Amino acid sequence: MNYRLESLKKHREWRGKIETKVRVPADSREALSLAYTPGVAEPCLAIKEDPEKSFELTRRWNTVPVITDGTAVLGLGDIGPVAGMPVMEGKCALFKAYGDVDAFPICIASKDVDEIVNTIKLISGSFGGINLEDISAPRCFEIESRLKRELDIPVFHDDQHGTAVVMAAALINAAKVTQKQTDELKVVINGAGAAGIAIAKYLLKLGVADIIMCDRCGVICKGAQGMNEAQAAMAQMTNKGGVSGTLADAMKGADVFIGVSAPNCVSRDMVRSMAPRAIVFSCANPVPEISRKDALEAGAAVVGTGSSEFPNQINNVLVFPGLFRGALDVRARDINFDMMLAASHAIADYVGAELSADHILPLAYDKGAHEAVARAVAVAAAKSGMARN
Repeated sequence: MNYRLESLKKHREWRGKIETKVRVPADSREALSLAYTPGVAEPCLAIKEDPEKSFELTRRWNTVPVITDGTAVLGLGDIGPVAGMPVMEGKCALFKAYGDVDAFPICIASKDVDEIVNTIKLISGSFGGINLEDISAPRCFEIESRLKRELDIPVFHDDQHGTAVVMAAALINAAKVTQKQTDELKVVINGAGAAGIAIAKYLLKLGVADIIMCDRCGVICKGAQGMNEAQAAMAQMTNKGGVSGTLADAMKGADVFIGVSAPNCVSRDMVRSMAPRAIVFSCANPVPEISRKDALEAGAAVVGTGSSEFPNQINNVLVFPGLFRGALDVRARDINFDMMLAASHAIADYVGAELSADHILPLAYDKGAHEAVARAVAVAAAKSGMARN
């Protein structure tokens, strides 16, 4: 099947992937008087006296906006907020299908950090959490950090942290398959945008000590030219051996390659230069850094991609529905590292006895996996002091 052409056809048929649903009767004078005027005045006044009651008396407790400015959409780049709408609708559909979270696409026609932050703050009272999506680096870092400081509901940039959570889950299980210790791995990450930087930070917290990051100009190291502020900060935290040069130089002797970058930038020879029982996660979409077939033929022991066509799809759809379900259920103030780590381990553990080189992650549509993530996140929120319920 040509998924791109078939998807375009289906989108014409669907005319949108989500819709609203009425949860109350509206078929009589009494029903209208309770759901709307005059009865609705009473919950309004209750919320006026105590805004926290909005979580009890409205659907706010279960609602999340999927917010983008359209600058980094799903491998397509800066296509604009309106063109990003099909992706945002898709995310909203997955929120509902796998987490029973009511999500709404919000596409903001601005690239100004202050305008975006202010817009989200102004509408935040309608929602129980905020999901940021497809906002380009480095602006996405400032937008998220400011919103986390200024709002008292969870703020989560899925391209950063959702990707990091599922990548860590894949790495935990791939290390088991290859009989390698996480804290002894040499990891090369190609791509130093939002996802790559978030993955590196997350893996450092996970205990991976030897990480080398690369971008289109080569290895990120202290003193390299052309780095933005976020990349310069990562140069201080990674590449402890002071490696310089190209991606090919970085991959020599590496245990793990993680690609969140560009198509066809890794050769078979580069994989052959890696350590024995190498792990290759080539997740560029729609075309990976190296194909699964080429990576395996070059000697990789475990290969994951972003594609659902092959085993070991590494996709943050395994993360955000359950993560927000758990956070919303306990009215979390934020989503912290403890909650994300719990999600990583829940995803990895769910594979259980079926763990193999071709099965390091649950299938994206396995609802049991999403339920396991939700439970683990809720428990971690309570233990780390984030829960209000």
